[in-house]
Amino acid sequence: MKNPIVAIQNLYNETTSELKKCSWPTRQELYESTVVVVSSLIILSLFVSIADWLFEGAVRYITGSM
Repeated sequence: MKNPIVAIQNLYNETTSELKKCSWPTRQELYESTVVVVSSLIILSLFVSIADWLFEGAVRYITGSM
């Protein structure tokens, strides 16, 4: 069995090596991506809310429980 300290050191070294290979977004790219995600969430939540309201109304109309 490998020494746990050596295993942790190897994991740390491999992780830092891989993180150096990553390309990180600029602040502007991060901001733009965040705006896209938040806008998409708002639009999708509005769509789901309206669909839920319409389906609820349809079910109440069909079942006669208005």
